[in-house]
Amino acid sequence: MNLSEKLHETSLKSASKPAFYFMDQATSYAELDASVTKFADALGKLGVKNGDHVALLLGNSPYFIVGLYGALRLGATVIPINPIYTPDEIGYILKNGDVKTVITLDILVPLIEKMNQMLPGVEHVISCETPENKGGLDVQSLSIYPKMKSFTSVLASGDLTFKGPELKEDDTAIILYTSGTTGKPKGAMLTHKNLYSNAQDVADYLKINENDRVITALPMFHVFCLTVALNAPLISGGTLVIVPRFSPKEVFRLAAKYEITLFAGVPTMYNFLYQYEEGKAEDLKSLRLCISGGASMPVALLKSFEQKFNVLVSEGYGLSEASPVTCFNPLDRPRKPGSIGTSILHVENRIVDEMGKEVPAGQVGELVVKGPNVMKGYYKLPEETAAAIKDGWLYTGDLARMDDEGYFYIVDRKKDMIIVGGFNVYPREVEEVLYSHPDVVEAAVIGVPDPNQGEAVHCFVVKKNDSLTEAELTLFCSEHLAKYKLPSQIDFLEELPKNTTGKILRRSLKNQILQNH
Repeated sequence: MNLSEKLHETSLKSASKPAFYFMDQATSYAELDASVTKFADALGKLGVKNGDHVALLLGNSPYFIVGLYGALRLGATVIPINPIYTPDEIGYILKNGDVKTVITLDILVPLIEKMNQMLPGVEHVISCETPENKGGLDVQSLSIYPKMKSFTSVLASGDLTFKGPELKEDDTAIILYTSGTTGKPKGAMLTHKNLYSNAQDVADYLKINENDRVITALPMFHVFCLTVALNAPLISGGTLVIVPRFSPKEVFRLAAKYEITLFAGVPTMYNFLYQYEEGKAEDLKSLRLCISGGASMPVALLKSFEQKFNVLVSEGYGLSEASPVTCFNPLDRPRKPGSIGTSILHVENRIVDEMGKEVPAGQVGELVVKGPNVMKGYYKLPEETAAAIKDGWLYTGDLARMDDEGYFYIVDRKKDMIIVGGFNVYPREVEEVLYSHPDVVEAAVIGVPDPNQGEAVHCFVVKKNDSLTEAELTLFCSEHLAKYKLPSQIDFLEELPKNTTGKILRRSLKNQILQNH
């Protein structure tokens, strides 16, 4: 079984049932499945073949769902990309990911146009209409005009008689690019088996079924949303209520109107919902469960949110390389605040020492994961794959401990990753940009606590030219990095602390910040 096959099966069983609501308009399972089939056929007519790479440069919309499932039904590999990435970031993924077809918002077509020369491998650009672009684009003036098609016209050219290829469970279905410690993102290859098994196991663990109505407010290109708030509900016959952009006001309105039963979000979202003065417990009375992931949720926020809205928040853990979920607080046993819960069905978590040997309960070590959800490797990176997966175990790089009841707790990150509002930021990636400025001699980046985003990016810079200002350097960074990766503060120092081998001591810098707070 795979995601596309399961969607078709559900459409036969629950044809008239709403698969999702978008802008208060319902789309049934039969309508969704028909669009998926037609889009798969249309892609095939354009020359997209089994195994070709299709990028989704989209926000939360029906375009994303039809694009995703249509490409999968054809046997293509999907590469979701954050549409707020800069041209540098998008261009790198399109090129490194050997993308042949880009499905994007019409407002982003000029951005693709600018990258056209460096992307000779892109054969088709499929543009999705948005309300923001009512005036339309003068597409004939663009150099990519011959490659351009509208999503509507492509979909209309598809045929419902399409019979896709037989999908093999170990074929790559999705490549998710994760920020890398080398400064360049790595593409985690997730198979049809990886994605389907994790969606099914999450659905079983959280008892997601056809009666659930799930608010899809997390970004669909993010693996947390992809599995928990999109795939798991759809393969269970549930209904999605799609939020184009997260807004507390809209979440409360939709929760009350559609009697939402499940909400998934990162801690930042919960904080905004909690702080929203007009939010009422009455609006969330139909919720049976709230799911938190992407970053550790402060225990104080978790308890305050539950008390204010009279709901249960279940915290979990995952990573792109594991499709992503490995742990959740169970529903049939006591929930432990501060814990990421226990291993979900068919997935095994362990805490090991530096030799890979399991450590006793209560002792800190590295969290490693094994199961049908673990990626088959990083795209075109065999050495990095071998370092991450050893004897079938995925080494997460996170330090954790397990109590004597099998509950896991994240202690710290072995890697230096910063999590801003649920999004991963690696210091090296930001440092690479800082170092590219002609007046920067040295740079170090750390994560610091932030009351709204969980963590913020804090930079330390040794400058060559005294006239260089924080505002000037931040503006420079904004030309190369997505907004959430930008420095919240830049401190200029005479020198950076180093050890005897000359390695910059990030921990020393972090301790200075924490002491000052």
